[in-house]
Amino acid sequence: MRNNYFIICLLLTGLLAGCSENGEMSSESMDAESGKEIDYWVAPMDANYRRDKPGKSPMGMDLVPVYEDSDVDSGAVTISPAIVQNLGVRTAAVERGRLGRMIDTVGYVSFDESLIGHIHLRVEGWVEKVFVSYEGERVKKGDPLFELYSPTLVNAQEEYLESLKSNNQRLIRSSRDRLLSLDISADQIDSLKKTRKVKQHITFRAAQDGIVTSLNAPVGMYVKPATRVMSLVDLSKVWVQVEVFERQVEWVKEGQPAEMTLSFIPGKVWDGNVVYVYPELDKKTRTLRVRLQFDNPDESLKPNMYANVKLYTGIKTDVLSVPSEAVINSGRMTRVLIAKGDGKFIPRQVTTGIESGDYTEILSGLTEGDRVVVSGQFLIDSEASLKGSLTRMGDGE
Repeated sequence: MRNNYFIICLLLTGLLAGCSENGEMSSESMDAESGKEIDYWVAPMDANYRRDKPGKSPMGMDLVPVYEDSDVDSGAVTISPAIVQNLGVRTAAVERGRLGRMIDTVGYVSFDESLIGHIHLRVEGWVEKVFVSYEGERVKKGDPLFELYSPTLVNAQEEYLESLKSNNQRLIRSSRDRLLSLDISADQIDSLKKTRKVKQHITFRAAQDGIVTSLNAPVGMYVKPATRVMSLVDLSKVWVQVEVFERQVEWVKEGQPAEMTLSFIPGKVWDGNVVYVYPELDKKTRTLRVRLQFDNPDESLKPNMYANVKLYTGIKTDVLSVPSEAVINSGRMTRVLIAKGDGKFIPRQVTTGIESGDYTEILSGLTEGDRVVVSGQFLIDSEASLKGSLTRMGDGE
């Protein structure tokens, strides 16, 4: 009798173990309440974290069962339409297209310093006549600016004429070179050679187109080489000086495109590029200065104007992106809420790339056409944190 009882116990033990192994009666593979087959277990806040048995997620939350015949995504949140409306939930589609990292900053228009010409004489003398009436006057290349009387220039002309009489080619070249070094133009030298008459007053002409920005030599003034007689600046191109934050320094390179807008000319956009990145940061503001250049053919851009500037760096094509406000960054993971319709929302962990203005690149976790929540998602996420799991939110536990 005792032997028969022992045999029956062994058979029952083997039967129970067999049921557990094949999954037909195991509590880990069968939900006692619903009677549904459990396919796997998943973290409620990370659909990519899956296990074949109950346990804890990396965030310390209980894993959620996913049923084999269930068409409901793991961790789905179901909210009544009235609550969705009260939360002001808005959605946007995941789009594929062109995206680049953008720096939004401000700056001031300034002269292109490579187009500024300062006029200094190479001799001493007296200004006999000024052809420019006021600062701000526009001149063209070759226009007369002023006349100068200088004993040095008179002597240099006489020496040249004497060299011509001697017919000594070496002496002629030497005298001619001296006139050129004193800033007498080749045309003036040719005229002197032709007329054989020394000019007491030498006319100095503009070497470039531009606007007179300083006029420091009135008629009768005695000037020296150290005297800046006047300055000309060409406004066909301008610089714009901007500053970028320290964290953005590695994004900026010479040659990158830039856009500029002015508040008082709405709708117009100027296209330029980065021409110089300064080598050091401002120790007080922790920002880096960047110089941009823009064409200004109509001279509508004036120095000291305030400008809004966008710098585009690392432009990519054929990338997925979502509005940046849709991305929830909890520190330990980055996720979004996918709207499935009928008040159903699904958390999805994503890997993000660059940010460009109001959009963020999505490297993984979403597909084109998915709709993500861009407004009200933080309220949903906060409610989920209070209840311990997004799936419990829809149950009203």
